[in-house]
Amino acid sequence: MKRVLLKLSGEALAGGKKTGFDEPTVTEVARQVKELVDAGTQVGIVIGGGNFWRGRTSETIDRTKADQIGMLATVMNCIYVSEIFRSVGMMTQILTPFECGSFTKLFSKDRANKYFAHNMVVFFAGGTGHPYFSTDTATVLRALEIEAEGILLAKSIDGVYDSDPKTNPAARKYDEISIQDVIDRKLAVVDLAASILCMENRMPMYVFGLNEENSIVNAISGSFAGTKVTV
Repeated sequence: MKRVLLKLSGEALAGGKKTGFDEPTVTEVARQVKELVDAGTQVGIVIGGGNFWRGRTSETIDRTKADQIGMLATVMNCIYVSEIFRSVGMMTQILTPFECGSFTKLFSKDRANKYFAHNMVVFFAGGTGHPYFSTDTATVLRALEIEAEGILLAKSIDGVYDSDPKTNPAARKYDEISIQDVIDRKLAVVDLAASILCMENRMPMYVFGLNEENSIVNAISGSFAGTKVTV
């Protein structure tokens, strides 16, 4: 694939600490992404904010404000991961759907394409910029806008299962499943809004475990061992 959108779980970036950042984990992500970039693949990245905050973390404060805190958590994540990427020799830029002073640039498709043309990894932070929309929805939206060939979903588990493998040892993993089946069986690979957006616009997803060896590189090679969500 010539252009992909990589979605990284905030919790996965925290490693065993479950919160904040685990630098060896992030450095390994950077190494793999550099391998893709060096091979000619253009990479956009969305990062969740769950290692700091989720929009529904608090039931006390207003939902809109809670979601805005989550958006800022994704900005912090992108600034940190972007700097780790730069430390291993990549060029990066961070785009947000709202002004963040000199921290980021305002998102536009033209601006993203300009950065891709200059061999940069482009981070899409801040979600969609609106409450009630998750980073799942932002991931699919940005993938469609930049005309990515597929979405790479790096999660804490190694694919899509028919039930939660953490609670059901007999859970069955799918090698391939349609997005319609994901919706019908309520498998929650991504949230419902993101699933429907994928289905309507025929955007495939590749779901895999971030902590599997060389998993990001393998996701677009013949040795992919996760789950392909087809359209």
